[in-house]
Amino acid sequence: MLEQVLSFSRSLVRRKVVDMNSLEDSKLCRCLGTVDLIALGVGSTLGAGVYVLAGEVAKGDSGPSIVISFLIAALASVMAGLCYAEFGARVPKTGSAYLYSYVTVGEIWAFITGWNLILSYVIGTSSVARAWSGTFDEMIGGHIEVFCKTYFSMNSPGLAQYPDFFAVCLILLLSGLLSFGVKESAWVNKVFTSVNVLVLLFVIISGFVKGDTANWKITEESLINVTIVARNLSAAANVSSDYGVGGFMPFGFSGTLAGAATCFYAFVGFDCIATTGEEVRNPQKAIPIGIVVSLTVCFLAYFGVSAALTLMMPYYLLDEKSPLPMAFEYVGWSPAKYVVAAGSLCALSTSLLGSMFPLPRILFAMARDGILFKFMSKVSKRQSPVAATMAAGTTAAIMAFLFDLKALVDMMSIGTLLAYSLVAVCVLILRYQPDGALVQRAGTGERDYLSSEAGESDLTESESHLNMLNGGSSTLQAVLHPPASPSEHSSSVVNMTVCVLVLVVCVVSYLTTYHIYSILSMEVWILALLTVCLLIFSGCVFMVCRQPQTSTKVSFMVPLLPFLPILSIFVNIYLMVQLSGDTWIRFSVWMAVGFVIYFGYGMWHSEERQRKLQGLVNGSSTREHSKTGGEKRAGAGAAGKDQEGFIRPEKTSQF
Repeated sequence: MLEQVLSFSRSLVRRKVVDMNSLEDSKLCRCLGTVDLIALGVGSTLGAGVYVLAGEVAKGDSGPSIVISFLIAALASVMAGLCYAEFGARVPKTGSAYLYSYVTVGEIWAFITGWNLILSYVIGTSSVARAWSGTFDEMIGGHIEVFCKTYFSMNSPGLAQYPDFFAVCLILLLSGLLSFGVKESAWVNKVFTSVNVLVLLFVIISGFVKGDTANWKITEESLINVTIVARNLSAAANVSSDYGVGGFMPFGFSGTLAGAATCFYAFVGFDCIATTGEEVRNPQKAIPIGIVVSLTVCFLAYFGVSAALTLMMPYYLLDEKSPLPMAFEYVGWSPAKYVVAAGSLCALSTSLLGSMFPLPRILFAMARDGILFKFMSKVSKRQSPVAATMAAGTTAAIMAFLFDLKALVDMMSIGTLLAYSLVAVCVLILRYQPDGALVQRAGTGERDYLSSEAGESDLTESESHLNMLNGGSSTLQAVLHPPASPSEHSSSVVNMTVCVLVLVVCVVSYLTTYHIYSILSMEVWILALLTVCLLIFSGCVFMVCRQPQTSTKVSFMVPLLPFLPILSIFVNIYLMVQLSGDTWIRFSVWMAVGFVIYFGYGMWHSEERQRKLQGLVNGSSTREHSKTGGEKRAGAGAAGKDQEGFIRPEKTSQF
């Protein structure tokens, strides 16, 4: 019974072996360059939010200090982006965070990551399609909404007010474009992204030309007067301002931080670059450059637009739904709102493509690995994942057609933040692996698996206990006296320490979110608990710092290890804890459906399982042959064949 449990547990954490010598062997078309990736990342990240978010955050949270909010949010996003960039250099294959988890922490975590990315991209595609439809309808006078509400009204709870036929057509059109070929899709994306960037440049330059620095120095007295007028109160009344205390940070630094938490989601989208690993020429250089440059461009655009907006008009007068057209009217440039409208449609188009583009590639990668249904791994004659594209497009179209997506949008955040956290964990684990560990797994994975499976029955109970004690003492030795170069035991120390560190971060995030009043009241129990957590956290960081890192170099590596990935983990988990209970309940339902698929289908059809089973069959038949040989030379020849049988399926994997 214990043996079966151990075997089942091992199957959950089996890791994917990537053959780095056959990176060019791909079913997909390698036709994208670095500029294509930058355009894809900028288009996906710099969506319609830049036309709306700045006004919403500036008016309600940050005031003019929204530029600082975007800077903080950009730094938090860059931490995740750098982790993605390193993995893009190490494992330049299709799959993004799903693949990175698979090669580092095991199959079950890879499935959880991939399943949540599917959810994020489906909801993202559907919601952006409905936003595109709504924006276009607003530009032509709202005729589509009136017609659909008149003839196709839906009043059921959970469903939209009316079916959005326009959004469905948009998604199906985009699915057809993506099925036709990645090169054509990239060309369309570059056109729309270029128009979007040009419009934003126009907004930024206009803002600095027509702006007034006095809007960053508004006094509290003037804000009180505005509040009195807005509330229709008498001037003698003792009133406090509804718009903060004025100045550059009217809501204080806490308001700036609150704005940064909202602005963080404005940088979500760059991870779509990591799904293009098998469609890029020279991916080990192009993917890191694409991620870093696209995040930089997006930060400069957000920074510039928010600065221009708050310079053009006082922050408390900003319109939360359409701040830019109102700002241009305020400065007397009303016709500029048509330029902004064109830019917002282009931004929505690139954002829609950015949501839709990575979804088929995640489905394709999971189906090719056998943990989702195999038919989705089929490619067209033009080397495009056509089956996965049509499946993704159909699902997103149904969602956009029927459902009210506002309640589901927060679920996108869980998938994205979980992926960011896991990629940061994977970078930590991988950088402390012994040199050649992955090479050994690629070459002798079946032999190791065979010895652990078939050889377990040959060990006596006392020998097993002795091996466990020896392993434990070696690990303890690695904690107290780390070796000069990474070893299996030093990497085990890092693995266990990272697990403890993640648990501590979860506890601290929960306490600081749901027991903030106890902290402010200086209650003894929570201060003691936080002190213990801080000591454990510091001990974990110190222990990881003491362990030796791998000497294997790649074209891009995360700086400031281990501090930067640990900080990234903390930020992502903290933001996940902020999400509502309803969101977590919906997330649990989605995960339950995913586990039914994984344990019912994926676990048994996994390519890694088939590979290891084939290794067992080859190993047992080779042993039978060696037993019947009779001569030492024959036995040696059989052993050579045995070794070949394990090394041939994959070439050496060098990270």
